Amino acid sequence: MAQDFAVETRSLTKVYRDFWGRKKKTALNALDLQIRKGEIFGLLGPNGSGKTTTIKLLLGLLFPTSGEATVFGKPAVDVRKNERIGYLPEESYLYKFLNAEETLDFYGRLFDMPSSVREQRSAELIRMVGLENDKKRTLREYSKGMRQRIGLAQALINDPELVILDEPTSGLDPLGTIWMKELILRLREQGKTVLMCSHRLDDVQDVCDRIAILHNGDLQELGEVKKLVEDAKRVEMRATNLQLTDSLRKDLEVVIERHGGKLESIGHPTTTLEDLFKRVVEESKARPGRRYLPPGTTSPSSN
Repeated sequence: MAQDFAVETRSLTKVYRDFWGRKKKTALNALDLQIRKGEIFGLLGPNGSGKTTTIKLLLGLLFPTSGEATVFGKPAVDVRKNERIGYLPEESYLYKFLNAEETLDFYGRLFDMPSSVREQRSAELIRMVGLENDKKRTLREYSKGMRQRIGLAQALINDPELVILDEPTSGLDPLGTIWMKELILRLREQGKTVLMCSHRLDDVQDVCDRIAILHNGDLQELGEVKKLVEDAKRVEMRATNLQLTDSLRKDLEVVIERHGGKLESIGHPTTTLEDLFKRVVEESKARPGRRYLPPGTTSPSSN
């Protein structure tokens, strides 16, 4: 059902042209995507794969060449829907002469928030991102990691339903990275939808429910992280060419119990998201024109 999705794109395409209108680059090619409400969705791909273009199209900062995108059922070109969105860009464009409190107050005014609400919301967010002791310092004195934290706070000032994070762990130290990932998981617990782009694939694997991998503007892979990185041809005992069945589990339980042990778990081991990413990109390079098709879909070229 459409109401179950925070974001939908249908054949979304963006072609950049030169001054004379000649085709320069297809940044995004017929993207079909659905992001469910309340999930953490990862948008992955090498530089130039179409990630930033997709985000700008969803925010209404670009107009599509063809196709359409909707956010909460409204056309992405309708900027009114942005009241329900929080956005943390890869490079934050915050006013460095303001301090943390002034920054959040400024962005709260953009959403026409009453003064009392702005003050309360700002205090909560500054506390949440761990900048209470630095809230009076101007942003020009902040480290990159601190700017990332206040950038996240401004993205949440309007209590958005959809949070778009572009490289959210950029500039953070290991402890800051752990904090950011825990926060992203808390946002999901609050019922928010999170769309994140990141080159740190281990971070994506830790927090995302589903991912899409883009390459040269084409969707190359889509699905649940756990399933995509699962090696279904092997089981934890490292036996090859063996499928996990109820019958096999029962037989193993009997054998193990006969030897005084207990079968605690059995399942398919996983590879890493980094390995999956590298494989998808390499296959895309080796097979130009390859595109992801949902299971059961026939490629047009095969008709």
